Amino acid sequence: MNYIIKRLFSIIPVLLLASIVVFLIIHVIPGDPAELIAGPGVPDSEIQIIREEMGLDKSLPQQYIIWLYNIVQGDFGQSLVYGGPIRPLVIERFINTFNLTLAGILFAMLIGIPLGIAAAIKQNTVIDVFVMGLSIIGISMPIFWSGLLLILFFSVNLALFPATGIGGFSHIVLPAITIGSNSMAIIARMTRSSMLEVLKQDYVLAAEARGIPYIVIILKHAFKNALIPIITIIAIQFGYLLGGAVVTETVFVYPGLGRLLVDAIARRDYPVVQACILLIAVLFILINIIVDIIYTYIDPKIRYDS
Repeated sequence: MNYIIKRLFSIIPVLLLASIVVFLIIHVIPGDPAELIAGPGVPDSEIQIIREEMGLDKSLPQQYIIWLYNIVQGDFGQSLVYGGPIRPLVIERFINTFNLTLAGILFAMLIGIPLGIAAAIKQNTVIDVFVMGLSIIGISMPIFWSGLLLILFFSVNLALFPATGIGGFSHIVLPAITIGSNSMAIIARMTRSSMLEVLKQDYVLAAEARGIPYIVIILKHAFKNALIPIITIIAIQFGYLLGGAVVTETVFVYPGLGRLLVDAIARRDYPVVQACILLIAVLFILINIIVDIIYTYIDPKIRYDS
């Protein structure tokens, strides 16, 4: 519990630093939000009134404090393009992206981990070569290309799954496979590497000498001790997919957080951009904390050494 409390307190300075970076990045982008709202041909006096209403006439430190105070209260401000509160818009899109990312990472884990274990057990065999070749293809193939191939084969030719939009389970299958294919390849390679290192340990050889069934040694002993690097790469991939789902969401016309962010950047909707980037940064931080806590249950030595 002490370890968990320390890790939770460590979030505070990281969150503050992330909020400062997000705030400053948006304010160095060329363009005036007040002019965007006012539209072309509006007198400077009216633009100045809009700037005062938005608080843009204040200094950067004052703007940051006001913005941070509102964020803490759950007020992300008003969208310059959509003309309404940002929070419900971002929450709706985030839920869509979270569901897609969760489905994608589950696909990557369910396929990648068994493939990695099989490749480690059958090192330098046909199975190992097949898994590593599949991993190279998964890492190398661009997401937009694999997405288009899946649409062509499963939607156009076979008509098994819808090609675009959002709805039931059938709508998320192809996007999940697309977004998870790259992570599946990375997880498979990491699982293989981690398992190979563990299988060389003396306790594995001793367990084999005592006649313990090999499947028990693999699943009960070796895999558990190989989990920490595997969990690390899964967490990294989960955070990456949350923030990098924009290509998949674009190919499948999926209304997620990534598409909202790109649209907001293109239309200079700065408050929405700030909200999206800050949310993605917070999620990365929380994922790291959760993984650190999971480490302590997999390897008890961590909680005492930290």
